[in-house]
Amino acid sequence: MGATQESIEQLYRQHARRVLATLIRLLGDFTLAEEALQEAFAAALKQWPEQGVPDNPTAWLITAGRRRGIDQIRHRQLTRERAHLLLEPEGDEQEPDPRSIADDQLRLLFTCCHPSLALEAQLALTLREMCGLTTEQVASALLNKPSTVAQRIVRAKRKIHAAQIPYQVPEAGELAERLPGVLRVIYLVFNEGYSASSGSVLIDVSLADEAIRLAEELAQLLPHGEVFGLLALLLLQDSRRNARQTADGELITLEEQDRQRWDRSRIEAGLHWLTQALALTPTGPYTLQASIAAEHARASRAEQTDWARIVRLYQTLLYLQPSPVIALNHAVAVAMCDGPKAGLVLLDALTAHKNIVNYHLFHAARADLLRRNGDSAAAWHAYQRALELTSQEPERRFLARRIAALNGKQG
Repeated sequence: MGATQESIEQLYRQHARRVLATLIRLLGDFTLAEEALQEAFAAALKQWPEQGVPDNPTAWLITAGRRRGIDQIRHRQLTRERAHLLLEPEGDEQEPDPRSIADDQLRLLFTCCHPSLALEAQLALTLREMCGLTTEQVASALLNKPSTVAQRIVRAKRKIHAAQIPYQVPEAGELAERLPGVLRVIYLVFNEGYSASSGSVLIDVSLADEAIRLAEELAQLLPHGEVFGLLALLLLQDSRRNARQTADGELITLEEQDRQRWDRSRIEAGLHWLTQALALTPTGPYTLQASIAAEHARASRAEQTDWARIVRLYQTLLYLQPSPVIALNHAVAVAMCDGPKAGLVLLDALTAHKNIVNYHLFHAARADLLRRNGDSAAAWHAYQRALELTSQEPERRFLARRIAALNGKQG
């Protein structure tokens, strides 16, 4: 049975990141691999509707992309030395090794997070290449301008090529040096899967699952407190997946979620890794965030949440990793503990940060606290500003419902 264009597009979302990672290894060039990926999917769009989807679409796409990449190298008449960088053909009928394909994501992660690249470049490049995000989405995730992010990505690719940075997981002695960038990237990959920065869906399940898989592999490679803390955080956050939206994709706030729908196996696994992390000192930012998530997981009802402890954890986190986004979350926790006025005072103090005032969640949080405080007019304006700044459709619909409810009250 032939494949439809819709089913092929779904396969693209599921397989493109893994196919690209393997093509980068096989072809030795980011740009060439991206071109080969697009040509492979173009071939799939042409052949699969008539011939059907192959039993192993990932392997088919890798083989097709590799052939086209080699054709491009020959067409461009690159030097013999460059041609020898390619792995020897495995044979057209032999499928790529599944274990090698799985490892390619981790290899790509460590390549993008090489210490010779600035952390900002590591983050931008990995989100672009591993997540398949647009430059605009990466900019949104990093609270930067798209033009700045685009320049970082181009420079990072050039440096990897010029310095011949190896496409491999480093030796044990080098792992710790790359750890901060790797952890940050996995965290941001998960965040994009947990709540997409734009588009028609709230959750990108494949992206969230990929981040968790990478964190699990990293925990096996490097038994470090912050690795365990990050894995705990991702599992605890992901445990809420089934309760975060209605059957038709509408956003449900944490306060309103049916906690019976939270995944208890994910919670238990997250608490296990958190215990492992807390046994290792010093306690780092990811372990602290996991501790915050654990407080939510332990509360069977929203009103049972220990907000005072969460405030203390955020205060420690803010001390270790000062940032306007953490300060925003701290302000919301204070509001839940001491009332909306206390939170609004802290939020107003953040307006000096240029990036935060262009962050839709800042205005959404401020709108919610104004609403709780009874200031409907100011809340309406804050919700409008949040709506202007977000391009994710479920969030836009949620904000529009809040605005409509305030309009009803004012009417």
